[in-house]
Order: sequence, then structure tokens, then C-alpha cells
Amino acid sequence: MKFINRKFFLSLFLIATVFSFAQKKQKVDGVIAVVGDYIVLDSDLDLEYVQLKANGIDTKDITRCELFGKQLEDKLYAHQAIQDSIVVTDSEVNSYMNEQIDAMVEQIGGMDKVLKYYNKKNEEDFRSYFYDVIKMNKLTSQMQKKIVDDVTITPEEVRSFFKAIPKDEIPTFGAEMEVAQIVIKPIITEEEKKRVVEKLNEIRQEVINGSSFFSKAVLFSEDPGSSSNGGFYKMNRKTQFIKEFKDVAFTLAEGEISQPFETDFGYHIILVEKIKGQEVELRHILISPKVSSQAIKDAKEKIEVIRNKIISKEITFADAAKSSSDEKETRNNGGVLLNPRTMEPRFELTKMDPTLYAQVSELKDGEVTFPLLDEERGGAKFYKIVTVNNRTEEHLAEFSKDYLKIKELALRDKQIQEIAKWSEEKIKETYIKINDEYKGCEFTNNWLKK
Repeated sequence: MKFINRKFFLSLFLIATVFSFAQKKQKVDGVIAVVGDYIVLDSDLDLEYVQLKANGIDTKDITRCELFGKQLEDKLYAHQAIQDSIVVTDSEVNSYMNEQIDAMVEQIGGMDKVLKYYNKKNEEDFRSYFYDVIKMNKLTSQMQKKIVDDVTITPEEVRSFFKAIPKDEIPTFGAEMEVAQIVIKPIITEEEKKRVVEKLNEIRQEVINGSSFFSKAVLFSEDPGSSSNGGFYKMNRKTQFIKEFKDVAFTLAEGEISQPFETDFGYHIILVEKIKGQEVELRHILISPKVSSQAIKDAKEKIEVIRNKIISKEITFADAAKSSSDEKETRNNGGVLLNPRTMEPRFELTKMDPTLYAQVSELKDGEVTFPLLDEERGGAKFYKIVTVNNRTEEHLAEFSKDYLKIKELALRDKQIQEIAKWSEEKIKETYIKINDEYKGCEFTNNWLKK
């Protein structure tokens, strides 16, 4: 079923997933299948359609039988995960659930709005349904991982895979390019950094003297994700926060306020409100040092000088990046960017970030853009120049030229075969009952055990 993207179903941050599951018990369901210890309800198929539509997927050609087959697969994975003693702990599920609920509360604007949106009576009712969704998906994903974990592929297998592809079915790979950049950041004065630290120390002292941290965060914090909520975050050591922030948060006791500390976003202070086992409930205030207009002007002039030296061939782009770029992640690699999807230094044009695509799509190899004003995650402005090192036009796959991509396809094909073999074996030994209404479906797997 090529239309199914399993990563999508494992991404429980999507509101549609929770919404769909939350509605499940409101419909009087019939059991349409039993797979081991799990059942499939008729409304489960309705929920699949809702999930797909909510994510912009055209469902007109997706049959109910196809969705039913996917439900059977997921239940088989989950059932076998339990048989194989794969453990998904309550703390693991609850931790992940808390992260997602916090994100929903932030996105929608309060727990009361979340409950209303999902038509749930109270938070406990909402959490019970959400818990089941997460547990099922984690069991499924861990079982899938276990099946393919030991699957490897040799160069000879890759070669055989490629040779076996009919000529009229050889894949076409899209145009790609290697992109490099040099970044020059405006210099923030020590006086400005000192001003921010002093302001945070002033706020800290006022809170110690009795002022409300919540109110101070609303008034002064520059974190758009939490300022309106008094700077509140709930986190554990696995939560996706920058390291410097987590390091400070987990050294504080309940009621303690940190000294000002620096991250890529600016300077913070943290107040820890509660510690619940491995979780910390905290509030923070972020203030970023401001860059003067003169500093921005100076940064632009500096990068213009660098660009002119590259254009006049006084220095190569790579050497200029190594000696002058303020971006530590790319500086030592000659400014070359890594594709966040593949972690390789090549970007497929059709899958490139739209902003980056607009900056480089018309560049010729070796051509350098004029200085571009950009922003970091925290909103700090900087200038950059960008070049294209190697461009590959759209082409039919070639073994030597596209070995890594072909290897990925070959490995995926081998993993699919391994999963098919596993499924065939487990279906034979697992109790499975299909409702008569769905016995006419044409399944990929032998669910009817004919």
C-alpha cells in the first residue's frame, strides 16, 4: 500500500490523529476482525479516512479494503510485539503523551479549548484515549524495527538489484545540487549583553521579593512559544530542548530561580515550580541582546568584502568560509550545508526548503549570491552569501553515479521482503477472524488463510 506513510501514523503530534481516536467510542461499532489479542472496529476505518483527509491526502482512490488491510497489519505487529516481550512502559507513554498534549495546549490555547475541540468531558477522558493511541503506535513501530534491524545489504546485492530493474522502469532521480554558505553575524557589544543580564537579574530579584514570575514572563519574555502562558514548559531529559537550557533546568530545586545563562536564543532565567519524578514543570524568561543598526551595516560591509575577494579569485569560497564564516556548523567544511533529510551534502531541488530554493535555483555552478539578510531561530539577523558547488540535472539512475540512492532502494526492497516473509509466518500462527462483510476484499497478505 504505497499511499500509506507509516511515519505519518507514528507522528502523534498531528491533531487529526488524536481527534479521530477521541471520537471513536461515540459510534456504536461492530467488530470486523480479531487479530490475536486485538480487535478492529468498523469505525477504525472511518478514522483512517479522517486522518488522511486532515493531512491533505486525496482518498478517492483509497478503498475501505486497503485501509482494513493496514489495520490488520498494525494489529498483527502490536500483538506479536507483546508475544516477543517488547515492552512499552507506562512512563514512556505518559512522557510522550505529556509532550504532545503540552504542544496541543500551546497550539490551541488552553486545555479547556483542547477538550472542547476534541469533544471530551474532561482531561482524564481525553488522556485515556490518547494513551491507547500512543501505546499501539509504539508497539507497532518497535516490532517493525525489530524485524528489519538486522537486514543488511552487500554491494553485490545492490548491483544485482539494479541489473534486475527493467530498462523502462529504471528510476529517474531529480536535479540535485551541493550548496555552501558563508555567514557573518553582527557583533553584539559587551555593553548590550551586560544590559540584558542586569535586566534579568533585576527581574529575578523582584520575584524573590514577591513579584509574580508569571506576570514578569508575560511582560518581558521574548519567547513567542511561552510568554503568553507565563513562560511555562513541562519537560524531561528526552524532551527536545537545547542542551544548555536542560542542563540548567535539571540542576535546580523546586522554587529555585537560576542565574541568567546564555543559549543560542539569548539569555534566560528559569524558575522550577514542580519536580515530578523525571519531569520538571518550570517557567522561564528569555531576553535577547539587541543588535544595533551600525552592527548590521558593518556585517554587510564585511561580507561584501569577502564576496569581492571570492569573485576576483583572491580566495576560494571554501577557504573564505573556513577563515571568516561565523557559522560553526559549516565553517570547517568549507561552508557546505547538510541536507537535514538525508544528512548528506546534496539537495534535491523539488524537496528543498522553498526559501533556500529561491536563493539558489537560478545560480550557476561557482556563482555567488549578493549578501542576503536572514534570521536565526531566535530572530537574530545575519548576512550570508551562498554558492552552488555541484549541480546534477534530472537523469535516469546510473549505478556508479547514484550508488548510494540505489543502495537505499535495494535495502528498502530487501526490508519489504523480510517483512512480507515475517507476516506470512505470523499470520499462520496467529488467531485471526475476519467478518463476513470483508471476506471479499483482495488482501496483499493471506489474512483469510486460504
